Amino acid sequence: MLQGWDNATIAGAVMYIKKEFKLEGDPTTEGLIVAMSLIGATVITTFSGPLSDSIGRRPMMIMSSILYFASGLVMFWAPDVHVLLLARLLDGFGIGLAVTLVPVYISETAPAEIRGLLNTLPQFTGSIGMFLSYCMVFGMSLTKSPSWRMMLGILFMPSLVYLALTVLFLPESPRWLVSKGRMNEAKKVLQALRGREDVAGELALLVEGLGSSGDTSVEEYIIGPASGESSTRKGQIRLYGPEGGQSLIAKPVTGQSTFGIVSRHGSIVNQSMPLIDPVVTLFGSVHEKVPGETGSMRSMLLPNFGSMLNNMAGDQQGKEDHWDMESQKEGDGDASDPEADYEETLKSPLLSRQTSTTVDKDVVSRRGSSIIMRPNAAGETVSATGIGGGWQLMWKRTERVDGTGKKEEGYQRIYLHQDGADAHQHGSSLSVPGGEMQGEGEYIQAAGLVSQSALRIGSFPIGSEVMRPTEKATKGPSWKEIFEPGVKRALFVGMGIQILQQFSGINGVLYYTPQILEQAGVGVLLSNLGLGSASASLLISALTTFLMLPSIGIAMRLMDVAGRRSLLLSTIPVLIISLIVLVIGSLVNMGSVANATISTISVVAYFCCFVMGFGPVPNILCSEIFPTRVRGLCIAICALTFWIGDIIVTYSLPVMLTSIGLGGVFGAYAIICIISWIFVFLKVPETKGMPLEVISDFFAVGAKQPDAADL
Repeated sequence: MLQGWDNATIAGAVMYIKKEFKLEGDPTTEGLIVAMSLIGATVITTFSGPLSDSIGRRPMMIMSSILYFASGLVMFWAPDVHVLLLARLLDGFGIGLAVTLVPVYISETAPAEIRGLLNTLPQFTGSIGMFLSYCMVFGMSLTKSPSWRMMLGILFMPSLVYLALTVLFLPESPRWLVSKGRMNEAKKVLQALRGREDVAGELALLVEGLGSSGDTSVEEYIIGPASGESSTRKGQIRLYGPEGGQSLIAKPVTGQSTFGIVSRHGSIVNQSMPLIDPVVTLFGSVHEKVPGETGSMRSMLLPNFGSMLNNMAGDQQGKEDHWDMESQKEGDGDASDPEADYEETLKSPLLSRQTSTTVDKDVVSRRGSSIIMRPNAAGETVSATGIGGGWQLMWKRTERVDGTGKKEEGYQRIYLHQDGADAHQHGSSLSVPGGEMQGEGEYIQAAGLVSQSALRIGSFPIGSEVMRPTEKATKGPSWKEIFEPGVKRALFVGMGIQILQQFSGINGVLYYTPQILEQAGVGVLLSNLGLGSASASLLISALTTFLMLPSIGIAMRLMDVAGRRSLLLSTIPVLIISLIVLVIGSLVNMGSVANATISTISVVAYFCCFVMGFGPVPNILCSEIFPTRVRGLCIAICALTFWIGDIIVTYSLPVMLTSIGLGGVFGAYAIICIISWIFVFLKVPETKGMPLEVISDFFAVGAKQPDAADL
């Protein structure tokens, strides 16, 4: 809201600044007053990402609110141009931090199901800020001696609210806390945000998000019921149903099943349109139509992995002891424990294993905030927790032999999701490569993203073995990590969508809206009401901003329903048509009334569709597609691209107007929008409803596909 407020206020105040400081003949200084905040935002963005990865999201947002407050006070006092320029620079620092970090913070704290809606909120509140600011400046313009210092300086009042919110109410991002090993703090934040005590599943997910996605592979499973322990064979993973005595098993599929499983790898490589990025195809396969609610398996199985294990744990309550996360913390601090000095917040493990001789240490199940091991006839460990968006997090214990012949125990984590294909089958057995799935009931097809877990097993000389984040997982970000294939692919998408947004014409259309509407006769109508040209221009801008609000409200509703990619693909064509109509209106004389009407409709349509798609989506995408360990760094790179593009467009616009005219400018913007649509269609995946950790894994898997396709 403060960013929108500031942008609109300087647009109105600069008219009065020019008069006081006599800048009518000095366009350089005038332009510098407006652009100084842009320069400040560009400079601070260079450092904001790495700093936020180092000291946290919350301190940087507090710093942003302080900079807003200080700049407002200095602008309110500014005795000359030089002090005003300094104040605008401080203001730019605050804007740069907010624009970079707010989408990151929202994405890291919001549930996957409403992440798009909440990340569209800044666009909505920004437009509200612009509207309120225009109304304020319009009201001041009606006075005898409008004060530009009051217009600009009043910014310090809402910035006090921002400062109070960040200091008193804003928790640190739980993902950042986990990345620093501060597990207990992250747990408390998640409990407060989610409104429940049991956040073990999500906490485990955040730890897994710290691992590298470079070794991620895609595996297919057939999941179905099992009649008993004897039906679980080697290589099968046993899951437990929501009702007592009901079991479910998952069988990895290594080939073609009897009811037509298509490997995700095959479907990616053998695309009908080879120009489409494999990442787009892979994401799209998740959002394909899922089988209907017919057959209780879908409604019973996938949404209830976590509850299955909870029920199993409940059935075993009186039979086995378990450790709670906090009680384990106390146990780890025993004086005889050589690791008692290990960082306090890492003493509380995510997963624990019992060493009791009465319990085989194989199958993991979850109860409350602890995850404990239970026997599995197949000799494998498995746990499952829901992580949002229909995804489930599972672990499987693995063993490998090192160079000395010693067995090393480890864990693989699996992000599991039901396939969109119609994979239901009834019967007592189902043939799959490597064996048969036994049991009465239905079977479903699921795909999993499998990678080495970011959890490690630590062994104490005395006491139980516990699982902790690996040392590598808690290390800080490294520049070399942005050159991993998946991260590079995500950076290409993020930087590309940001630069195309800037070149799509929003600044040009916004700047010339008063002129276009003036041609439509709105200015003449307002002047007949006794308004001066400056007041009429401000009122026109306020009305234009007000028209954006319903469109943004629609976008907020659709962002998690239709999705980011779908909104871009459906709204960019309207931008193209609107710009082409503006070109025709500037080149062809169809009569003043016709030209004015068509131009007005085109401007309104352009703004409404821009704020539904190309306005909010680039920032949303950039806050979602990068791994936790380098998210701040990559966001800073994308934000820097945004500001550089903004500078190029702002300063190239007058030159383009002189050389090719207004029609040529709008024509160039239309061409860029066509390129943007092609770029989105080929390169931008659909990320709605997916956990951030799954998104980064998908980029890693998709980045490997071109190599596979060339073999």
